Amino acid sequence: MKSTIPETGVPIPQSDRQEASLHGEILLRLRDYVVEGNIPEGARVPERQLCEMLGISRTPLREALKVLAAEGLIELLPNRGARVRQLGARDLEELFDVVAGLESLAGRLACEAITDEEITAIERLHYEMYGHYLNSDMHGYFQVNQRIHESIVAAARNDTLHAAYASFAGRIRRVRYSANFARQRQRWGEAMREHEAILDALRRRAGSELSDILFQHLRNKRTAATEHLAAAQGATATSAAGS
Repeated sequence: MKSTIPETGVPIPQSDRQEASLHGEILLRLRDYVVEGNIPEGARVPERQLCEMLGISRTPLREALKVLAAEGLIELLPNRGARVRQLGARDLEELFDVVAGLESLAGRLACEAITDEEITAIERLHYEMYGHYLNSDMHGYFQVNQRIHESIVAAARNDTLHAAYASFAGRIRRVRYSANFARQRQRWGEAMREHEAILDALRRRAGSELSDILFQHLRNKRTAATEHLAAAQGATATSAAGS
């Protein structure tokens, strides 16, 4: 899995950027590292190792961890650091259904409010994502894919919806990434065709149609995610039995 965190400790320069920008870069790298499965589910977050990899002290790292905890990716343990949040099959089903409902509503509302410029921007993202797909670049594909979904939610012009989406989508960001491996190339191709349909409905501002497509798109992701979870649990059980 490709990660934005360097192999060896390279301090992030502070002289040429403001503190807010530095915090954002740390947060981006750390989020990618967790989302891409570099720390096992339920495992403690290795703070010392991450500080060395990022070239930072404990204070900015812990500030970034607080944000990831608010997003639902990790859990903060009182006086014991943090661990990666672990989700069960039922948790996944419920969370994906909620996110599917929110994206479905966002698609309907977006078709009422989206501008031509916003549609053009989403088109550009779509073709950028397609390029990553052709090059089998999972990291790039996932990053742009998330920006497309977030752009549709933003186009709904509903702050309450946007806040709820950010909260729930953050909790499944990690498994949403790993689910792309569940059916490998076959599922990836299906997802691209679904995105073609999403873009087509958005261009036509077909709210009801886009709403249905987005809901089914997330349902398909839910299936891939639960399959991936079951496979991972099966592999763990087999490994434990053989040891």
